[in-house]
Amino acid sequence: MTASSSVMVSLRGISKSFHHDHVLRGVDLDVRRGRVCCLLGRSGAGKSTLLRCINMLETIDRGLIRVDGELMGHRFVGDSLHRLPERLLSKQRAELGMVFQRFNLFGHLTVLENIVTAPVRVRGESRQQAEARARDLLAHVGLAGREGYYPAQLSGGQQQRVAIARALAMRPKVMLFDEPTSALDPELVGEVLAVMRDLASEGMTMIVVTHEIGFARQVADQVAFMDDGRIVEQGPPAQVLGAPEHESTQAFLSKLVS
Repeated sequence: MTASSSVMVSLRGISKSFHHDHVLRGVDLDVRRGRVCCLLGRSGAGKSTLLRCINMLETIDRGLIRVDGELMGHRFVGDSLHRLPERLLSKQRAELGMVFQRFNLFGHLTVLENIVTAPVRVRGESRQQAEARARDLLAHVGLAGREGYYPAQLSGGQQQRVAIARALAMRPKVMLFDEPTSALDPELVGEVLAVMRDLASEGMTMIVVTHEIGFARQVADQVAFMDDGRIVEQGPPAQVLGAPEHESTQAFLSKLVS
């Protein structure tokens, strides 16, 4: 396997503005297959927007995104770049699992229905196959026996674990986590991080927006620090978290430990 083929997610020159607000300013990032990348930075640095661009929930203004070598969201016609039709966008999105801050479960559906709906409707899996995988995933995230519960009957940590199982049910190539513990009470954070640690140990490629520095230090293979829409520093956790070179990274970390 060549160095280029081992890159699962490749971002080049990603820029995004909302009106006159430049949220992303030429972001470059490579995440290798089976690795965990944690995105750190203050609120408003562009971390969540970057994830939403990778998942094509936001349209980029400039740049190229590739996942497993495939150009995402666009195709070249000659030298011109054209956005894909929604049908093809949906097919590409199915390769990316997304876990949000607020769970985004369907409140009127049971846990089992939340998990099996997309594999059946989008992937075309049989109901029997989707249910069997859903039960396996629920056991994997420590929620065996909760299939018939509704989201309102679960704690926040349990709902987030269901959200992770739902994303995994689509057999994604990459998992994207947008501050998955920020909406949880402190005592529930650990159960979600434990599931994420298990995924990392199993070789899932993950990009995680988080303020959990301990998780980044212990689990990440690389840390990228964002400031004002740019990645200003990136490298192994020991380097970025232990001996940061950029003044923005230093200032951010000093506030966390002070």
